[in-house]
Formats: sequence, structure tokens, C-alpha cells
Amino acid sequence: MTKALMIMGTGSDVGKSLIVAGLCRALANRGLAVAPFKPQNMSNNAAVTVDGGEIGRAQALQARAARRQPITAMNPVLLKPEGDTGSQVVVRGRRRASLSARQYWSSRSQLLPEVLDAFRELSGTADVVVVEGAGSASEVNLRDGDIANFGFARAANVPVVLVGDIHRGGVIAALVGTLAVIDPEDAQLVGASLINRFFGDPALFDSGKAFLETRTGRPCLGPVPHFAEAARLPAEDALALDAVSGGKGAFHIVVPRLPRIANFDDLDPLRAEPGVTLTLVPPGRPLPRNADLVILPGSKATRSDLAALRANGWDIDILAHHRAGGTILGICGGYQMLGRTIADPAGLEGLPGTSEGLGLLDLKTTLQPTKTLRTENAVHLASGQPVTGYHMHMGDTLGPDRARPFARVGGDDEGAVSANGRVMGTYLHGLFASDLFRRAFLGDAASPDIAYEDSIEATLDALAAHLEKHVDIDRLLSLAGPVDNRA
Repeated sequence: MTKALMIMGTGSDVGKSLIVAGLCRALANRGLAVAPFKPQNMSNNAAVTVDGGEIGRAQALQARAARRQPITAMNPVLLKPEGDTGSQVVVRGRRRASLSARQYWSSRSQLLPEVLDAFRELSGTADVVVVEGAGSASEVNLRDGDIANFGFARAANVPVVLVGDIHRGGVIAALVGTLAVIDPEDAQLVGASLINRFFGDPALFDSGKAFLETRTGRPCLGPVPHFAEAARLPAEDALALDAVSGGKGAFHIVVPRLPRIANFDDLDPLRAEPGVTLTLVPPGRPLPRNADLVILPGSKATRSDLAALRANGWDIDILAHHRAGGTILGICGGYQMLGRTIADPAGLEGLPGTSEGLGLLDLKTTLQPTKTLRTENAVHLASGQPVTGYHMHMGDTLGPDRARPFARVGGDDEGAVSANGRVMGTYLHGLFASDLFRRAFLGDAASPDIAYEDSIEATLDALAAHLEKHVDIDRLLSLAGPVDNRA
């Protein structure tokens, strides 16, 4: 019989996604069929699935850790923020609506049957399902109608392990306090606590562990020491953007940090190159003048982010970089910004209208309600090198500069390049993970020794070994409960 266990957190960014990924790899290494599941996620960092939809990037990484292909059942509800008060609602991998926060929260309980169907479908393919909660388990103000944390756990009768981040401070209060404020019936599902991100000698927490076990009446697993190599793995939470900048290489890549930046893990392989310095520029600061390459990243709200780019004066910086002979690459939404206009006649990303682009490519984009979602095998035409990536966009981009495509996908031209070759645009996400293409694109700035995908696999194996060393996996697995696959 399939078993399931849910990892919830005392707050956001306590390491839930990483713990689930590590458990998926550790259990897969033991020969078990494992599947990750997250009932509801909120992220603009998404991945394309093999069944033609999209899910949160963390669930795609967890699927990889479990040595499975990502499918939409692993993350049945994905919220992609489009503004300060609303999100695109993706259900089973497909856009269903764009709703304000109030509209979504008042109607989300209607999605619970579809969430449970996805969970049962996934459970039928696995020995163990490792479920990840969302945000904080103690947000009692959001409990009514919840489908992400205890609302799901109660409906599916899945036992819970509560994770706290000791590096933030106050972890004992966070764990004890969570159990104190949640509904008593919810608390009955919590079988253990887990201390994450411990620095120093774990023995120093022995008395804290004993206190937690006495006060909560539940075992305390761990503590799990900080896993520094986690920085090598693709991140989902926008909080991770603070760690994107770095490097001391001579080749300087500059990226404006757009308010609705999407799929920013496109930058991860560049950050891994020792010959590269990657600078993600926050709002309020000018783009550095010494850039070799400016990348305009993907965006969940292209016209809105284009307005923010102008409000920060980054359009002036980009045009100055171009006049000085610099190179510019736009990816997805960034590609659209490089053209002459972006039209949204149906108001898919906000109020209907047309925005003037940067005019560096002779192209016009019209946003369309149908989203293109495909994994792709392409060839970069300038170098002839293979590119593996994915398309995830809503828009048709046409114009004279399409006559000089960036890549070829099957028999179709993809993207555009300016006549002088210094301005490029593509809808291909994930392109820099392709080692041969990255080396050709960066030239001497790329190392022949960096095998990006291999490094991800090695890091997942190291994460699994880290958990095996510091957590009693057998005891944790014993907390999992049976899944009733009947509808």
C-alpha cells in the first residue's frame, strides 16, 4: 500500500522544498518508487511537464530527485503572481483564470476535489508520496478553505512533520507556538518536528531537542546541519534571488531584477561559471557600465515589468550599453521587451493596451490567451551547438528581424537577432544548461570543466547522503500513513 508523509514549515523559506528533494532522492536510492506532491504552490519559477503542462520549479526538481519525469499531478494548483494583488491560477498545468487574491481565497476550496484526485492519481504510481506544504502551517487566519496545508492533510489523512529553521532564531518558540495555535484536530496529524539549517556542533542543541520533545510530546528529528551545496540547485522562491549575484570572473553579465521576474533559474548555469561575474541589479540602482552582456530575463507581467524597467531608468542604461557596442539577450518576456511594441488586447496581464518596447529588435508582440508549453531540442544557429530548453509563453512575436533567427527548433525558426548580431531574443528557457551551447556563447569566459546537469545530479546525491547521516530516515518513514486511493 502506498504511504504518504507531509512536510510543513513554521514559515516560508525554512527549507521544506530542499528537505522533500533530499528525501525523494534518499528513498529512491533505497529502491522505493517515490513521488513528490505539492497541493498548491505560488511561484513564477515554473517548469514544463512531460504531459504538456507546468508546475512549480521545486516540484520539477523533486521529481528529478525521485528519478521521475515531472507531471502536472505533482503540483495541481500553481499560482503565478501577476501584480501586487492577483495571480494567474494554473490548475493541472493549464491556465484557468487570473484572479485577485480575494477572489482566489474565497473560492479555493472548490479546487480541493481536483487536488485530491491528483494526489490519488500520483499515489497509484508510487510506494511513497512526499508532500510539501506551503508557507506557514500556523496561518490560522487562512485555515478556512485551505487546500495547501492542514486543509489538504486532513482531507487526505496524511501525517505531518513540522520543520523549523534554527538559523532564523526562535525555532523552539516557532515549533511550540505552531502546535499551540493550530486547530487541535490539525495538531493530531503532526507526528514529529524537524530542525533545519543548524550551524556548529549539533550536540549543542541536545537540551533544546529534549525540551521540544517534552513540551510537544513528539519526537524531534535532526537537527539537520546547513547544507551549503544547496546553492547549486535551482531555486523557486524569489527570496533566493538575493543569492543569485556573485562570481569574480572577468566576463560581466548584468541582469535587471524585474518585479515579476520569472524562471530566473535560467541564470544558474551562468553563475556556476568561474569566468563569469553575474550581477542582479535591484530596483533603484543603475545598471553597471562595465557589462559585457545584459540579459533581460523572463517576466510574468511583461508590460508591467517594462514600465518598471523604465521607471528605474534601466531603459536608458540598456540603450547606452547598446550604443557602446555591448551585447544584449532577451529571454521570453525580455525578448518581447526588445521589440517595438507589446500589445495585450484581451487584458491577459492587466489592463488592455499596447506598450512601446525598447525598439532594439524590429518586432511586434501580441499576447494571446493560449500558452505555449513545450520542452524543446534546438540548435543555436550562430554556433551550431545543441540547446535543450522549454517554451513557456503567451504571445506571438513577428517582424523583419525574425528573418535572422536565434535558433532552430525542428524545422522552425526561433527567436530573432539584430542585423549587427549584438541584440538577440529567444523564447527558449533553460538554454544555458546546455554545456556546449553555453561554452560557445560565452567563449573564453566558460570553463570546459563545468558539466551543469551532472553537477545537479551530484548535488542531489550529496543532499540525500546528508539527510541519511543526520536524520533517522527509517523513523521518519515509519511516520508515513497509508493512502486511500478510492475517490
